[in-house]
Amino acid sequence: MPFANARPVAPIAAAVLTLLAATGCTQSAPSDSGTDTALQIVAVTPINQDGGQVSLASDTVPADPAGSGDAICAPVAIAVAGPLTGPDAPFGANVKNGAELAVEEHNNANPDCQVELKSFDTEGDPQKATAIAPQIVDDPSIVGLVGPTWSGETKATGAVFDQAGLVAITPSATNVTLSEQGWTTFFRGLSNDGVQGPSLASYLKNDRGVKKVCVVDDSSDAGVGQADAVRETLGPIADEACNISIKKGDKDLSAAVTQIQGQGPDAVVYAAYYTEGALLLQQLREAGFEGLFAGPDGLKDPQFVKSAGQAAEGAVLSCPCGPATEDFTERYTTVAGQPPGTYSVEAYDAATILLAGIDSGASSRPALRDFVAGYDGQGVARRYQWTGNGELTSNLIWIYQVQ
Repeated sequence: MPFANARPVAPIAAAVLTLLAATGCTQSAPSDSGTDTALQIVAVTPINQDGGQVSLASDTVPADPAGSGDAICAPVAIAVAGPLTGPDAPFGANVKNGAELAVEEHNNANPDCQVELKSFDTEGDPQKATAIAPQIVDDPSIVGLVGPTWSGETKATGAVFDQAGLVAITPSATNVTLSEQGWTTFFRGLSNDGVQGPSLASYLKNDRGVKKVCVVDDSSDAGVGQADAVRETLGPIADEACNISIKKGDKDLSAAVTQIQGQGPDAVVYAAYYTEGALLLQQLREAGFEGLFAGPDGLKDPQFVKSAGQAAEGAVLSCPCGPATEDFTERYTTVAGQPPGTYSVEAYDAATILLAGIDSGASSRPALRDFVAGYDGQGVARRYQWTGNGELTSNLIWIYQVQ
């Protein structure tokens, strides 16, 4: 699908977009449109942990939340929890809208099994999430959760959901340690930072040929985890003199910019979210930095491009989130009033899995948890099957670029 005002796609990207069209996975620029610039976030290639391009299967059919259309169940609910207000609200909206689409398609097809979606706003704040979690588990109608959205709030609430036996599929929390807590109700719907960080770092080294990198994090659980994974794989080219931590909410990043400029790197990797990422990139460009700017999934949002403006051109973004197919984009836009964004597809897939369990008769918390633990099926973004600690049995990272 062509995009108005999009810049020409590089040859490797064009080749991959041809592959995506052939496999039914179109590039994600429709989901990242609507910015105030001519720039778009465009899918370039799926990669492995060595940074090499991988091929996608062409004969996959994703699960349909409508199911057979003859499901019968007592009224139940699934929840979605994440930042619906505050600076990270666009990410929370992506998750909520993806889950809403799945629930709407299910309910339209199954008049005798109506599932309610209940939304809870954590503002992306772990402390506020700890106050929200009891509200979710104390509602007996809620049998499953899509979320939480961020790693910090997932870490803060995971034990609460585990104790209540409430299955939680996060479409977006990527911190590696989340699956190491012993929770039996935690399931991650995408690859973690232990996969994403090395994949991005290897791509930068092996494909983009970077030689000296400054790595900056925002001191959050997600940011520190992602930055550490990138540094470890980059090895000696991650300059120890500019391993920098800023604070989420910082506006004046001049100290970090001065430190980076003093080291003269050919690339800067920033983890984790787009608000500070866009500010850092703007202030680096204003200071004369001409090198490559890259970062993981927290940057992959239209707001990053909107906030950074033309400074965003050429930025390389990684994400365990998959591009939306053309069909999904059309259906999502009809319901949400805007194209899908980062994690919309994963949230839709997570809700679809929970709905499939309810349709199968697993409408209690223990039964739905067991259904998810034994699930093996194709989604829009990927195939979903989990290990005993809630990690996917297969991994895939995508490289995107602002063009």
